[in-house]
Amino acid sequence: MRVISVTNQKGGCGKTTTAINLSASLANNNRKVLLIDLDPQAHATLGLNVTADLSIYNVLSKLTNKKARLREIINNLGENFDIAPSSIVLSTLEQELAGEIGRESRLWETLEGFVSDYDYIIIDCPPNLGILTINAIRASQEIIIPVEASRFSLEGLDQLISIINLVKDRLNHNVKHQILVANFDSRLRHSFTMLDKIKKDFKPVLFSNIIHVNVKLKEAQNQGTHIFNYDKYCRGTKDYFSLAREIITQEKMATPALALEKKMKQILKQKLPQINQVVFSVAAPDAKEVYLVGDFNDWKMNDSSRMQQDNNTWRKSMMLKNGKYRYRFVIDGVWTEDINNPAKETNPYGSMDSLLEVINTK
Repeated sequence: MRVISVTNQKGGCGKTTTAINLSASLANNNRKVLLIDLDPQAHATLGLNVTADLSIYNVLSKLTNKKARLREIINNLGENFDIAPSSIVLSTLEQELAGEIGRESRLWETLEGFVSDYDYIIIDCPPNLGILTINAIRASQEIIIPVEASRFSLEGLDQLISIINLVKDRLNHNVKHQILVANFDSRLRHSFTMLDKIKKDFKPVLFSNIIHVNVKLKEAQNQGTHIFNYDKYCRGTKDYFSLAREIITQEKMATPALALEKKMKQILKQKLPQINQVVFSVAAPDAKEVYLVGDFNDWKMNDSSRMQQDNNTWRKSMMLKNGKYRYRFVIDGVWTEDINNPAKETNPYGSMDSLLEVINTK
């Protein structure tokens, strides 16, 4: 599954138009696509005429009284094409996450625990470099940056690339970016001058296809649909179809690596039969953060030990070798044993550790 964010802090560059119509084009190329609207303005949601009681806010927020899983908010838009809608209340999430540990990884954690058969997840980001955009970059393997052939658009591009590189360094997360020239007006000589500059400065990361100015794209959005439903013969349709084909051809480049990864997993499964999947759970409906710590992770609280909330219960799946383990839950900073596990033992600090023995039954 490829997770691709479409982002640019500059408004009016064709970001949402690209997210909507690229998703539709990939779906028309027999790829199963989920479009996540991560923009509080909800332009992708509105542009596809979607109304919903639940939105991505209900998935990411811990304060909402209508907590939902990602699968529960998805709306179907047609064959191979789904959307996770947004709403204006998403704008409060940045304030909610202020001061929280791991706030930049909330969307990544959601997608990590999301079991699906999607080929692509496309994320439409807000037009700024706030915590929602950081979440999208952290959750993605790839980023598409739509830019206009104009001076002001290029001046903001370096800043965005700096943020992407900062996420790479701070979160140890490798993500590649590609630049898409959008809203290209072929009637203007200035457009070609700026296009030449973009090719000169960013050629290694530039899509070969460009998106031309086409009134049909705006008309489709005003009608609450994507361009493939509105006019499948217009230039906008052809541009996004070509872009989708260019992205799909990149799948073939990744095939050898994916095949090797699959083979290595099979070998590990055969060579290491003592590895077992263990699911830990704790009921903490009012908690904001819950970690699972123990012998198996050196008692460290970090992104890999954070548990996922599912309604009122927090869960974490671990792959453990045969053996005996001590563990505890850390609920909003308070260390506690597993009250549902009667096996306990006093630790050197005078408190109780829960005990677990893993035995492979194969």
